Amino acid sequence: MADKSQLKQEILQKVKEYYELVHRPAQEKKSLDNKSRINYAGRVFDESEMVNLVDSSLDFWLTYGEYSKKFEKEFAKMLGVKWAFLVNSGSSANLLAFFTLTSPLLKDRQVKRGDEVITVAAGFPTTVAPIVQYGAVPVFVDMELTHFNIDVSQLEKALSPKTKAVMVAHTLGNPFDIRAVKDFCDKHNLWLIEDNCDALGSLYEGKPTGTWGDIGTSSFYPPHHMTMGEGGATYTNNPLLKKIMLSMRDWGRDCWCESGVDNTCKRRFSQQFGELPLGYDHKYVYSHFGFNLKISDMQAAIGCAQIEKFPTFVEARKRNFAMLYDRLKDIKELILVKAQPNSDPSWFGFMMTVTDGAKFSRNELAGYLENANIQTRNLFAGNMTKHPLFADLKLGVDYRIIGELKNTNKIMNDSLWVGVYPGMSEDIINFMIKKIMEFFGKS
Repeated sequence: MADKSQLKQEILQKVKEYYELVHRPAQEKKSLDNKSRINYAGRVFDESEMVNLVDSSLDFWLTYGEYSKKFEKEFAKMLGVKWAFLVNSGSSANLLAFFTLTSPLLKDRQVKRGDEVITVAAGFPTTVAPIVQYGAVPVFVDMELTHFNIDVSQLEKALSPKTKAVMVAHTLGNPFDIRAVKDFCDKHNLWLIEDNCDALGSLYEGKPTGTWGDIGTSSFYPPHHMTMGEGGATYTNNPLLKKIMLSMRDWGRDCWCESGVDNTCKRRFSQQFGELPLGYDHKYVYSHFGFNLKISDMQAAIGCAQIEKFPTFVEARKRNFAMLYDRLKDIKELILVKAQPNSDPSWFGFMMTVTDGAKFSRNELAGYLENANIQTRNLFAGNMTKHPLFADLKLGVDYRIIGELKNTNKIMNDSLWVGVYPGMSEDIINFMIKKIMEFFGKS
């Protein structure tokens, strides 16, 4: 009869064998045929992720545990920040990041209901949703059509006595003009949240995106730069924000003991909190109206394997983007996104925008590519304020718009993107180039 250690090793060895039999052939598939579907993104993994996943499941801890701690430590080290905290999705990361700024512990810098947050309408809804859900007011500024990021010339126009923060994403991996945004925030004592969900691995002035502001956020959903299936993270260098973030992530509790641990502070039954009885159990004292946004340790186990591959993922994305750009840059009917000056993007996608006056529409180009089994995507919401979720919100009260959002509407009507993820072979990239050029009558 094998002991438990030997049995575990036998199980993990079988997992490796299963990967070799079932998953490796699919991971290494390079050929294209009429039935192949070129997805804009997908999982890239090997036996390491599967072994970690099964290893974690055998321990059956399930919730936040040793793999979670390991990932947080390695992720923070990779980004060069003091603290990183796992959550269950990138959307939850944005939720936690914003709600952290609503803590009374921030005193006069606390974001209160009715305060304003500058952002953009051309993006993913959950960058903006926490602002509205809390009762603050999003103030939308336009985009620019070179780097397809926030138009920093509009920031001063968006400012009001109620402005407390800027919360904006790096579009498809391309950093926004962080220097300009950061200087604006510093000048007016505003918080800056970087939604880094589509830009993990990007650099601006040699420093990782997501680490310039007060809080950065990441997503580990399968299409993103690395995956845990679901999952996300927040990160900061600010010790007060760290304290608030942990409280709000973990039910709003005041205690900082790890799960399954008691009395880290050695004062569990001897303190006074609010109007509670003296010595009320610190494990059940709540200082915020929080959430439970923790991730499972099985997901973190996958992340621990993915983070080791991450540098190769970034290089593959850059290589695939460069191939597309080099071959398509002379098509006059398309505006291709350019890298932000002083940046080194970790591209999430390759965006193309149909020029004004072109003889075809974005949808015609998308349809042609989709018929060739090339998956396309719009830039998410396009113009968020045009969606049904804004139907019951009142302009000038529940949200503000600076100017006409002309470029945002251009993106909504005329932009699309295709993938550059690491699972794409050179043959696949060349096939996409061929089909795009074919649409324009070029060889």
